[in-house]
Amino acid sequence: MANTPVTSSIVARETLAILKNQLAFANACNRDWEDEYGGNMTRGYAPGQTINIKKPSRYTYRAGRVAVPQGSVESTVPLTLSQGGCDLSFTSQERTISFTSSSIGDKIEAAVAAVVNEIDRQGSALAHYAAFNTLNGAGALPTSQANALLAVTAMNQRLDEMGAPRDKRRTLISNPSLNASMIQGFAGLFNNPGKISKQFDTGMMVDSLGCAYAMDQNVDRHVNGSGTASNVNGSNQIGSTITVNATGTGTITRGTVITFVGCNAVNPQNRTDTGNLMNFVITADVPVGATSLPISPAIVTSGAYQNVTASPTTANAFVILGSASTSYGTNVMVHKDAFTLAMVPMWKPEAGMGAKVSQRSESGFTVKVTDFYDGINDNGLMRIDVLFGWAATYPELAVKYYTV
Repeated sequence: MANTPVTSSIVARETLAILKNQLAFANACNRDWEDEYGGNMTRGYAPGQTINIKKPSRYTYRAGRVAVPQGSVESTVPLTLSQGGCDLSFTSQERTISFTSSSIGDKIEAAVAAVVNEIDRQGSALAHYAAFNTLNGAGALPTSQANALLAVTAMNQRLDEMGAPRDKRRTLISNPSLNASMIQGFAGLFNNPGKISKQFDTGMMVDSLGCAYAMDQNVDRHVNGSGTASNVNGSNQIGSTITVNATGTGTITRGTVITFVGCNAVNPQNRTDTGNLMNFVITADVPVGATSLPISPAIVTSGAYQNVTASPTTANAFVILGSASTSYGTNVMVHKDAFTLAMVPMWKPEAGMGAKVSQRSESGFTVKVTDFYDGINDNGLMRIDVLFGWAATYPELAVKYYTV
């Protein structure tokens, strides 16, 4: 039986399947914004490389009969697209006797691995630096039943306190060590026999305790710097920069999580104290001797966007989560709306321009494959392209879980 020649459409189809199956972090995130590009282009409007995703306004409750009109404040989050891909070259001899549909799977999977890895890596890095809610500063792996349960329930609790819906759209993205620990910790729990069988067969966590699970080798790592904390210098501070006394020793690295005395988190809807100190993430390296800390989220102490009970207490030291100069896996539980990935269909050359192009889109994933010929070297060239971008739309709907 003759081998079927491989075309750009076959490669596009196989590549799309690999993308859908292997993008662990992306599958847990929002995919609703591709239409902002494609839909607007068909209407004659080019949105450009960056779109601004609008977030709904918030308001406060009015007690009593007299109206108190409130202004509508709309905030936006930018999502910027970038192009990347992977390129293949095969001689005519290879295309004739080797590169056929019977062997395409292994070849394409190897080529697409770099594309998949980079899209996923960028999403995991975004979670590392944008998510501020963080648990388990000691970094110990939850290998016991009690600790495994506590880990998942504590992450769910934090998302509940941040107003995340209980709509079966939460996912815990674990690195290999946390995934293995969770399997060990949950081993003795009562569960559906079918789920236990699947967990035993695959070595992967299955849906339970209100969330889905995925193991991802691209879970980012954070290294705390050698910098030491100092005291807050000034009362009633708000915003994204906090004045402190000169920091000591070394650098406080970007991505480090800190807390302030007297600055508790509040529920975003009723603005009541959650009883937990608010976590803040450092947004840029802080050198030794610095007198200000760049933080996210910005501190808001009143109004519709209030996120803390009060400003940091002056003359009290801020606290760095975790130990100095220690590396932590930034495993993360996310609600689907915490982060957004857009993959956008690209322009295709017209027929007759010397290239065969196939572009496929499915479930929010889009890949373009271009097949063309190098007549000088008798090579068939194939490029696999993606156009994508990430955005932290609601980072408060994510919680990191440190593991060493």
